[in-house]
Order: sequence, then C-alpha cells, then structure tokens
Amino acid sequence: MKEPQTPDMLLIERFQRGDMSAMDTLIQRHRDRAYQLAYRLSRDPEVASDVVADAFVRVYRSGRTFRGQCAFTTWLHKIVTNCFLDQRKKAGARPALSLSSIPTTEEGDSEFQLPAEGPSAYDKAELAERSRCVAKAVSKLNQSHQTLIVMFHSDMLSYEEISDKLDMPLGTVKSRLNRARLALRELLAPEPAFQG
Repeated sequence: MKEPQTPDMLLIERFQRGDMSAMDTLIQRHRDRAYQLAYRLSRDPEVASDVVADAFVRVYRSGRTFRGQCAFTTWLHKIVTNCFLDQRKKAGARPALSLSSIPTTEEGDSEFQLPAEGPSAYDKAELAERSRCVAKAVSKLNQSHQTLIVMFHSDMLSYEEISDKLDMPLGTVKSRLNRARLALRELLAPEPAFQG
C-alpha cells in the first residue's frame, strides 16, 4: 500500500518553521505541473525551464508569507503565469532607436516600420482552429480516456494525484494516459491544423 502524501499546507507550515527539506518536497512534487503550464504558455522548452526556475525562486522567497488563502497549486499557477508574463515583457523590451538612425527614402520619408506586438491575426486564428480540433477530438474519446486527458492536461494534476482521485495504481494511470494520447493523436492526424 502506498504511503499517504503529506499535504501541501503542512509542508508549507514546516518550511515556515525552518524545515528547508519541506520546500524541497513541494518543489519536487509540483515541478512537472509547473513545467507543463510554463510550456503551454511559452511553447518553448528553454523558456519554460527558465520560467519554472524563476517561479520556484519566488515560491521560496514568498513561502514564509503564504497563509493558505488558496490551494498551493493555485498559488503556484499564478506565480508561474506571472513569471512567464514578466519574462515576455523583458523579451519584448527593445533598445530605443535614435531618429537619425532610421532609414529614409530619397524624399525624406521614413522607411521604418514598428513590429506588431503579440501574435498576428493569423496566429490567433490558427491557435483557435487547433483548440477547436483538440476539443472535438477529445469529445470523441471514450470516457476513460477523456477523463485522463482532461485531468492531466487541463486540470494539470500529477500522475500521483490522478492515481489518488481515481483510486487507480500509478502504473495503470501512466499506461492508460499514454493510450489516451495515442488515440487523440490518431484522431488529430487527418486534421489540416496538425499536418506539416
């Protein structure tokens, strides 16, 4: 029989009393979920890793003041999201240009164009189409596969949490989730948004 996990709030209380290993346990427990969220936001493995590292530094620094007004996972989700947004702002900061450095035509008109901020209308439409295709494909999965996909990818539960909630052995959760992903991939393969 599996040993029960120490609740997150109890680990935070231990950390606040000076037990550094309690924070290590929390980070170990939630790092995969934090990475999944960071990757979903950034779609870049390096950026996601940086975001997660920043997020856990903030968790460590702010852990002593966390009072449990929300679940630890909710708090972590907000921190990861904020770290991602902060990193995007930093990346978006461009050096100022001197007006004299902007190229001009023979008539003296400026040839400089400001780059568009954020995703283009095409990117937004493509993302919306992909999301629609995924939702449609998930709805075609059997109930067991749907549940696992939603719990892991949307609710961002860990394998262990799914195992606990479904009262299912951990190995079974992993193998069934893998089969669910394969089934979803087969359903998405013919969709134009997922080709190429």
